[in-house]
Amino acid sequence: MLSKPSQGASPGQPKKPTKGGVEMKRGILFFLVVAFVLFTGTFFLAQAQEDIQKIASCKYCGMDRAKFAHSRMLIEYEDGASAGTCSIHCVAVDLSLNIDKTPKTIGVGDYNTKTLLDAEKAVWVIGGSKPGVMTKRAKWAFAEKGAAEAFVKENQGKVATFDEAMKATYEDMNDDTKMIRERRKMRHMKKAD
Repeated sequence: MLSKPSQGASPGQPKKPTKGGVEMKRGILFFLVVAFVLFTGTFFLAQAQEDIQKIASCKYCGMDRAKFAHSRMLIEYEDGASAGTCSIHCVAVDLSLNIDKTPKTIGVGDYNTKTLLDAEKAVWVIGGSKPGVMTKRAKWAFAEKGAAEAFVKENQGKVATFDEAMKATYEDMNDDTKMIRERRKMRHMKKAD
């Protein structure tokens, strides 16, 4: 038994797609796109957090780098050595102690997304009302200038470059070191009680 050709199609010609068939194809395409985005997003997030799995705590203060993923930093030196820290404060310590090593890359966690960025290309914010990590004067990194400006609008501070953030870190080092010592002293006293 021969099937009747659909209206407008002559025998031997393919049928025109029905409205339901087009919608099904769109649905499948939408599903595939969403699945791809979720898969690649998860993959890149896992890659971005890989440095935390390799170096879980700051080499100088012992702070949990996952907890401080929004301020963490990673230095990779030309000789293959690397150092993972909780903050720009501890990066400054590492750079000072390794004066004869040349950094190949310096990464920093984006304040909002916690993904690792190139610290030299990041847009930095110095100061503001949010407390800093290991410092009285906060230094935060952002992937986009708009995000940094939005942060400043809400929390004050000043948009800056990486060099300006590093200079501020070294300027703050004495006061920050005193602050850290006092905090640790108080913590030890509480534990002794």
